[in-house]
Amino acid sequence: MQALILAGGEGTRLRPLTSTVPKPVVELVDRPFIAFMIEWLRGHGVDDVILACGFMADGVQKVLGDGSALGVRLRYVQEPTPLGTGGALKYAEDLLAERFLMLNGDVLTDIDLTAQLRQHERTGARVTVALMGVDDPSAYGLVRRSADLAVTEFVEKPSSDEISTHLVNAGSYVIEREVLGEMAPAGTRISIERELFPALVGRGLYGYEAQGYWMDIGTPERYLQATFEILAGELPTDIGRRVAAAGGVLYQGDRDGHGSEAIVHGPAIVGEGCRLGPGVVIGGRTVLGRGVSVAAGSHIERSVVLHGASIGAHTRITDSIVGPLVSIGERCRLEGRVVIGEGVNVGAGNILAAGMRIFPGVDLPMGAIAF
Repeated sequence: MQALILAGGEGTRLRPLTSTVPKPVVELVDRPFIAFMIEWLRGHGVDDVILACGFMADGVQKVLGDGSALGVRLRYVQEPTPLGTGGALKYAEDLLAERFLMLNGDVLTDIDLTAQLRQHERTGARVTVALMGVDDPSAYGLVRRSADLAVTEFVEKPSSDEISTHLVNAGSYVIEREVLGEMAPAGTRISIERELFPALVGRGLYGYEAQGYWMDIGTPERYLQATFEILAGELPTDIGRRVAAAGGVLYQGDRDGHGSEAIVHGPAIVGEGCRLGPGVVIGGRTVLGRGVSVAAGSHIERSVVLHGASIGAHTRITDSIVGPLVSIGERCRLEGRVVIGEGVNVGAGNILAAGMRIFPGVDLPMGAIAF
């Protein structure tokens, strides 16, 4: 089975994490984000993946290669300019099979693609859109269906009196290649959600009501939430199972090198080559990437500290994301969804809070900010 993943966005909502790293290969828990999607696809028989890239495409290919390490054949198409979801689809047309899956590359999910494919075949659909029920569909475009599961209408950002269903587009599609013949030529900017799908209402467009885990991880808040839920096993993954098998705290590499005087509470991952000083406390729902150093008396919980970062003594980090190769001085405090970009230097005594984002290249002097 073949899948096309749309991964051409710049990831602006995740900046500064995506200022220096393409969004598909931003590290989530212990691997590039897109690897979770490929693992899920492989579990449903997908062995041929096409990645539609745009922004920093070379960086994506450098990390993922030919896909052999992920158990799939991986090929790339690079749009010369952003062409929208439909434009990206049309640009990849020459590589596509007669039937293929198309996925939004921002989504972390475990919906049953095999069941979606079965419904697609049973109904004789040309396109089958996966739909998820959400508590508040007003922020999305809801999708109405008839009794035979055919899509009858799309309603963008409905008002309260228009909400007759809670089903929204989940960004997973089964597509028959022949529908691409109804689209504008390659190189045209097209939205499948606003142009192609509405044109197919009454002409072979069906909706599959999916169950399970589903999250767009495009913001720091959702990135952290996804991290926590992978650690806790709420989304079934290989790494989550390894954390559970390790009793909640997974030490990667030599455990003895992580600091015998530190205390680590699960669920948590301590990466290979980490150095934890005496009196360090690592609270639950925390990921320390490879080669992270945490000096004496520091406390980190509900946070992600990416590879090569160093944390000074008696610093506290809560509900925050520290990018790769960051240096944070002693007696600092980060709390409330702070995001620090790659290579930033935070001097001693700084207090950062309330969703502050520090972009790569910044050198924050000692005591410069105190919320």
